[in-house]
Amino acid sequence: MNVPPTTSRAETLRDRYRSRLPHRLEELAGPVHGAVDLPLHIVWSGRTNYSLDRPKSCMTLYRTVLAEGMREDLAAFLNRRLLLEQWPVLRRLISPYLRDAWEGAFPELVRSTPSAGATA
Repeated sequence: MNVPPTTSRAETLRDRYRSRLPHRLEELAGPVHGAVDLPLHIVWSGRTNYSLDRPKSCMTLYRTVLAEGMREDLAAFLNRRLLLEQWPVLRRLISPYLRDAWEGAFPELVRSTPSAGATA
């Protein structure tokens, strides 16, 4: 990737993720139960089928779609309620650039995260 000298790699990655964000979290109207098959442009090797009814599988699907999905994919495969519920853990499993882009755009994600002093 060619990066202009005045743009850091971190800024480039954050901008890449920001460009994919939905305008509002309400646009995330994906399923909340059942099996989901991700297309090859999101997950090009390995597992493509996930169960939203199994917590680890659901978390893996969200992590994958957040990192690799385009705006249309985010709306189709992610659900606002599930994202908010999973965010306190999910935010620690994704890249800091991805986390910064989402939390910068959607303050409600930060509010869904317990404070550092709270017990989980």
